[in-house]
Amino acid sequence: MQRFKPAIHKNWLILTSGIMWTGVGFLLNWFALRWLPAFERWQIIFAYAVGILAGIIISKFGFSKLAKKNRDRILAYPEKVCAFAFQRWQMYILVVVMISMGVFMRTSGLIPKYLLAPVYIGIGLALFLGSFVYYQSLFKTKNTTNKK
Repeated sequence: MQRFKPAIHKNWLILTSGIMWTGVGFLLNWFALRWLPAFERWQIIFAYAVGILAGIIISKFGFSKLAKKNRDRILAYPEKVCAFAFQRWQMYILVVVMISMGVFMRTSGLIPKYLLAPVYIGIGLALFLGSFVYYQSLFKTKNTTNKK
């Protein structure tokens, strides 16, 4: 069974995590941006103001801490580890639930888009900002390796 497990260096896991967080952050903001043409001026201002404020708060007190915890978990691994270990297996379940909730909220019409946009902007921005925890870790690793 071990020989079927795709093993990669743990730095690739950190890079993968950063890219995933950045990509999902951009995706969520792209959804919100697509809704803006249908908004009135006050709704656009509301969406951006609340979304950016929420994103900074969520990043500072939630996602950055989560990213640091995840980064530290990855760094504690041996040099080579399974390619899918960039998240704990429980997080894959959470991701499926969050994607399902997002699709439901986006397509059901129960929540007006001008109220949904700040949520997408906020979470998207928080993920984007949190992704820099991973990139910073790679940069530090590279500088440490180069100094030796």
